[in-house]
Amino acid sequence: MRSILLAFMAGLVIVGAVAAIRTSPSRVAAVPAAPSAPPPAASASVPSDLGNSIRAYLMANPEVLVDAMQELERKQDSQRDAVAVKAIGQNEAELFRDPDSPISGNPAGDVTIVEFNDYQCPYCKRAYQAVKSVTGADGKVKIIYKDLPILGEPSRIAALAALASIKQGKHQALHNALMEFNGKLDREKILQTAVSVGIDVAQLEKDMEDPKLKQIIDRNMALAAALGVRGTPAFVIGKQFVPGAVDAESLKALIADARKS
Repeated sequence: MRSILLAFMAGLVIVGAVAAIRTSPSRVAAVPAAPSAPPPAASASVPSDLGNSIRAYLMANPEVLVDAMQELERKQDSQRDAVAVKAIGQNEAELFRDPDSPISGNPAGDVTIVEFNDYQCPYCKRAYQAVKSVTGADGKVKIIYKDLPILGEPSRIAALAALASIKQGKHQALHNALMEFNGKLDREKILQTAVSVGIDVAQLEKDMEDPKLKQIIDRNMALAAALGVRGTPAFVIGKQFVPGAVDAESLKALIADARKS
């Protein structure tokens, strides 16, 4: 943050200095005035030391830089949300009605949460606890899972295993077990976790080779890119895009807002 603020301050100083040079008396004098033009209205000239004045002001009032950065972040968030809302409208079928996406919760729920997650993401694991507790208590929320394995090969293997487990009716069990797993995942640990929830691993490994599963993940990646997802977790709750982990109270509020819309 400090480096960003310093760069921003330096930029303002440079802009001020350039403005001072461009409007200095010597440069103005070099432009011949039209003979018939009336005398220009009096205006305040730009001080030659404008850059130094800006720097002095910012050094004396550094909170201005913080306010400027906060306003920049607000505008960027607003632009991101606008892009996401448009993308949600354009991709409703892929988001909410893809038959290849595993679901949990209440299939007939009045609010749908679409969750982009990676099984190695610590923030996903944190959000998982909130989603599990809030939706379990609510009873009227449908959850759609979009595997987004962005954290390396173990993430990809875990996503394939989770999708392949659907054929054995064990997706929710494996999803929960992988989210609750503490430590670094690898293929052996993923398969051991599958065994722990009653999955036939030989069949699972065979099903993981189905090319369709890679296609599902590729579609998830494209969908995430369209929404502007930059990391995991990310959610679509109702028609609202929610980047990053959410706690239980925030999730309750987002679900309530979705019910009102």
